[in-house]
Amino acid sequence: MSGTYDDSMIDVSSDSFWEVGNYKRTVRRVDDGSRLCTDLMNCIHERARIEKAYAQQLTEWGKRWRQLIEKGPQYGTLERAWAALCTEAEKVSELHMEVKAALMGEDYEKLKNWQRESYHKQMIGGFKETKEAEDGFRKAQKPWAKKLKEVETLKKVYHTACKEEKLATSRETNSKLESNNNPEVQKKLQEKVEKCQQEVQKTKERYEKSLQELEKLNPQYMENMEQVFEQWQQFEDKRICFFKEVLLEVKQHLDLSSNHRYREVYQTLEDTISGTDAEEDLKWFRSNHGPGMPMNWPQFEDWSVDLNRTLSRREKKKPSEGITLTGISPAGSDQPVQPAKTSSSASSMEKTPDWSDEDTVGNPFSANGEGNPFEEEPASPVISVPVRALYDYEGQEQDELSFKAGEEFTKIGEEDDQGWCKGRLKDGQTGLYPANYVEDIQ
Repeated sequence: MSGTYDDSMIDVSSDSFWEVGNYKRTVRRVDDGSRLCTDLMNCIHERARIEKAYAQQLTEWGKRWRQLIEKGPQYGTLERAWAALCTEAEKVSELHMEVKAALMGEDYEKLKNWQRESYHKQMIGGFKETKEAEDGFRKAQKPWAKKLKEVETLKKVYHTACKEEKLATSRETNSKLESNNNPEVQKKLQEKVEKCQQEVQKTKERYEKSLQELEKLNPQYMENMEQVFEQWQQFEDKRICFFKEVLLEVKQHLDLSSNHRYREVYQTLEDTISGTDAEEDLKWFRSNHGPGMPMNWPQFEDWSVDLNRTLSRREKKKPSEGITLTGISPAGSDQPVQPAKTSSSASSMEKTPDWSDEDTVGNPFSANGEGNPFEEEPASPVISVPVRALYDYEGQEQDELSFKAGEEFTKIGEEDDQGWCKGRLKDGQTGLYPANYVEDIQ
């Protein structure tokens, strides 16, 4: 630090800006501006992390509850309304991820670039702008501060002379009151008083003159300091206006209420929930799981010579044209033809009672007139024969097995008239399969 005056020698009597050295608060504001840029960037960065975490939690919540709803017992329009909450979470999650991207990609980067362009770091530390502000204020204050130092020095000299004059006068007065007054001593004391009075007058004039010169410097001093101060006021004005601009952009990114997509999410949610129709849901359940379901009611069935059995209600309709012989493959095919599965095959998996009149007397539901009409007939002896699949087979219905060529499993029922057998796979699953698709393992 260069200069012809020492700040420590100046007695700062007030906290005014005009006092020597008090401009440093304005200089410090330049450093504070850079630090505030960093603080605001950290603030935005932290908010972006919150937006991301919230978006991820919404996504996880929506995914988990959508699965629970789909697997749960809720149905119909109310299920759609409930699932709409999950859709809302997914949509809002996307919007919050966009907020995070905007905060970091636009606002954060804008602040970072502005800070780099406005505050230039020096090799020896600090900012170039801080040094410029310090130098500007010191240069503007130097002449006035130098003269102020001179005024303060002359004031001390004047005050010292006044003290000496007062002391000399006191000694002369005391000497006059003494009884053994020496005229020679009295004369010297009087001369000392006169000399001190002359010194007081002389130092007073010099002090007043220096003060007048300082007062003449005041206007120029104030003008120079004002110019430097205004320069850094404008610098701070740019920072404040820029921060305001950035904060408004941050608000715009955070304010999802002004985003038409955000409003559409909740309008859709409201419409979906409002579309819940209890009457429609109850009607659907009645048609799919209640009395509204279709029923193949029992009808009179004539005795068939070909099948020699009573047709079951589960019998599938046969093709109207063509007859496929069991076990005979079409020309050019190595895989056997799948036998047509009728109720006699399915009955090995699910028994259906045969309610013929000729087997009942008195009570039409039981051969002996007693018991439960839905009680199954005694099962035939269970067989257990290991077999190996010759071809791949994909079950077409729930009561059919699926297997690959070469796979081994167990036959647990004899082949019926239609070419179907009952088997059990190694995983314990039981079902029907075409008998001509396997061979016994010897």
